[in-house]
Amino acid sequence: MDSWDKLKAECAGCRACALCETRHNLVFGVGREDAEVMFIGEGPGEQEDLKGEPFVGPAGKLLDTMLEIIDLDRNKVYIANMVKCRPPRNRDPQDREQDACSGWLRRQIALVDPKIIVCLGRIAAMGIIDPEFRITREHGQWHERDGRMYMATYHPSALLRDPAKRPEAFEDLRELRSKIRQICRNTY
Repeated sequence: MDSWDKLKAECAGCRACALCETRHNLVFGVGREDAEVMFIGEGPGEQEDLKGEPFVGPAGKLLDTMLEIIDLDRNKVYIANMVKCRPPRNRDPQDREQDACSGWLRRQIALVDPKIIVCLGRIAAMGIIDPEFRITREHGQWHERDGRMYMATYHPSALLRDPAKRPEAFEDLRELRSKIRQICRNTY
């Protein structure tokens, strides 16, 4: 049986891919460990690697604002990434790196046992929802699997690069808030 302490300790010792060689800190995850809503990004950036916490740089500040829009904060949700170590130069995590970390993420999901998983960006959506996922066409759409609801929206860093996508992301957030109110009991 997994526990948070056991999982974090095992993950901290992971040497399954080369990302462990260049990281400053493992970026495991933060938030409510029994959250009904879990957000999953692709991987840590520079600020996250330095602090050891997901979404603390500029994209993290935007994520906090996005959560506030729908009356959430980091204390009500759980936030993790597909990979737990920063890819060099913030490149997309490679398939073998995602594969090396997939067991850690599966175990995190099992411990949190959320009712809703929100994928932040195409990498997370392709890894969790569908390998053929197209974020520009399918963001905001719900998928159900094994009694859990999944949705993807734009990654906050994509919204920083292209503010024209923010209205679409806002609609995704409104849809998320509606689904939370429909199926979650302990989030609001």
